[in-house]
Amino acid sequence: MKDLYLVYKNLTRKKLRLFLTSFAIFIAFLIFGAVTALQGALNSGVEMSADNRLVVFNKINFTQSLPYAYVNKVSGIEGVNQVTFANWFGGYYQEPANQVVTMAVDPDSYFEVYSELVVDPEQKANWLQNQAGVMVGERLAKVNNWQIGDRIPVSSNIFSNKNGGQTWDLVVEGIFTASDPQVDTGYMVFHYKYFMETQSWGGDYVGWIVLTTDDPALNEQVAKAIDESFANSQAETDTSTEKAFNKAFIEQIGNIGLIIFGVVFMAFFTILVLVGNTMVLAIRERTGEIAVLKTLGFSSPRIFRMILTESCLLAFLGGLLGLGAAYLVVGGLSQMMARFLPNLVLGSDIVLQALGYMLLLGLITGIAPAYQALRLNIITAFARG
Repeated sequence: MKDLYLVYKNLTRKKLRLFLTSFAIFIAFLIFGAVTALQGALNSGVEMSADNRLVVFNKINFTQSLPYAYVNKVSGIEGVNQVTFANWFGGYYQEPANQVVTMAVDPDSYFEVYSELVVDPEQKANWLQNQAGVMVGERLAKVNNWQIGDRIPVSSNIFSNKNGGQTWDLVVEGIFTASDPQVDTGYMVFHYKYFMETQSWGGDYVGWIVLTTDDPALNEQVAKAIDESFANSQAETDTSTEKAFNKAFIEQIGNIGLIIFGVVFMAFFTILVLVGNTMVLAIRERTGEIAVLKTLGFSSPRIFRMILTESCLLAFLGGLLGLGAAYLVVGGLSQMMARFLPNLVLGSDIVLQALGYMLLLGLITGIAPAYQALRLNIITAFARG
């Protein structure tokens, strides 16, 4: 207890320096928490991808369609377990700025392939019976305050309705959730057949095909077999794992991971230099006092531990405050940006990672001055004074 009291007194000796140093660490961990949460939200689709799920799309471009006949051909390939398909709808609700991720899917197989999505059996049965019905993800339903039974007009910025205009009147027949909170439920799906019957142009095609394999070890073999089956056709395919597909889709807007790493690294490097320099100066100022402690019987290892403890406490003081502020910022942004970043959360993995960095910061910045104190000769220290 005596050692902790001395550490406390040394830490709070110059309150302005303590405030400024803690504030610098505070900013570093505020940036770390917020930016890492953003990276997690952007990469949630990649991290949550099933190991045995593949995506088949047109080799020319993701926006190009595939013939519907490909679905049955893919189903017959050895190693393929379940198959579904989807079309991008390009939806919005009421205003074009209010974008709603909407897809026309095969109702019989979609939730079988995406087994992590949880659907009430009764709601699913009602949806299957109503071609104008739509299944809405939990997060999207909360954002728009939609309830089961609501009739919602959904417009498309790509397709037009045979009845005129670009709006489809859909009925919310169910709200699906997910077995993992990181799985995105910020979208909705409706019947592919109804979409094809009501749109004014286009033929019998699908946007992309999603399938599961019998075993992840068969992924490469199945993907190669699919692409070879449609080689030299009018619509050649490119098949990849869902994880690779989602990662490539995200990287269309830039290498987010590299950008975030650069921001966090520069912030931490700056703080490391600042705190390390502060600790060295603080210990140098106390050279005479350290010599007195050694004269009074304090061993060198004991003083070494005290200085390391002081450095770690400083890192945790600013770091925990910064992480707490990041939690509040992320919480506020997650409400404001629920439509665009539904998985923006400061998870326990980020907290544990931040605590590790706090400890590392304290050890790195304290090791040099602590070693200096460990090696300090009493006579030399008094001579300096």
